[in-house]
Amino acid sequence: MKEIRKLKLALPKGSLQESTFEMMARAGWKIRAGSRSYMPSVDDSEIEARLIRAQEISRYVELGHLDAGLTGHDWIVENGSEVVEVANLVYAKQGLRPVRWVLAVPNDSEIRSVKDLQGKRIATEGVNLTRRYLERHGVQAEVEFSWGATEVKAPELVDAICEITETGSSLRANNLRILETVLESTTRLIANKAVWKDAWKRRKIEALALLLQGALAAGEKVGLKMNVPEAKLEAVAKTLPALRNPTVSSLHLKGWVALETIVDERVVREIIPALKAAGAEGIIEYPLNKVIA
Repeated sequence: MKEIRKLKLALPKGSLQESTFEMMARAGWKIRAGSRSYMPSVDDSEIEARLIRAQEISRYVELGHLDAGLTGHDWIVENGSEVVEVANLVYAKQGLRPVRWVLAVPNDSEIRSVKDLQGKRIATEGVNLTRRYLERHGVQAEVEFSWGATEVKAPELVDAICEITETGSSLRANNLRILETVLESTTRLIANKAVWKDAWKRRKIEALALLLQGALAAGEKVGLKMNVPEAKLEAVAKTLPALRNPTVSSLHLKGWVALETIVDERVVREIIPALKAAGAEGIIEYPLNKVIA
């Protein structure tokens, strides 16, 4: 019996877990994990998944304990990991956007720029990336590791913090203002350098990257189908900001055509009334799982 080859894939445990599972499902892989499970099940006999904290994934991939993984660019930088960054996947806990590591200080602090942090104390989980940023600006400060609840440590325990944020709402809620952006980060699909030279594993990782990127591309788009009188086709087509030119096919009913296209979901509420007014009928909106360019 032929042995099934396996790709050991690390998935982020914690804040990114739910959004990662949803993205993987749209890409075609269903993942199930118990509340305390380290080894989730995947409906693909060629993938062995592991749930690991995003902070650790790049180290385990670099060392070859895992073949590939999904982790933030920030943690690759923080760990100084030498890995292959296969794909840039722009998604986060709260939506399809990058996240930022920012220096923040209390609203009433006299600190106005990174230069004012000279000799100050800064708390952060990203110690290395913070130190490198300060070094680039010629600033010497005490950077200490924070085990959590970093926002509440200033000003009583530290002068400033370096924290990850998507919207800045948590910082504002803790009476902090952003001083400067240290690093902008997105999720990356990474691979071990030796694994990347293995033809079978590379094909598997590249297929995963293609489908994940397709799932993300589809996340903010929808498909539209409609029937259009041939005499009104040009007027209807002009209302469509299509990904490509719309697909037009003949109908059995003479003088009518079927039109299909892909549009950004955010503009659909404006487009559908315009399509109807231009002569389209039987308009159907449907969700997309993947868009492969």
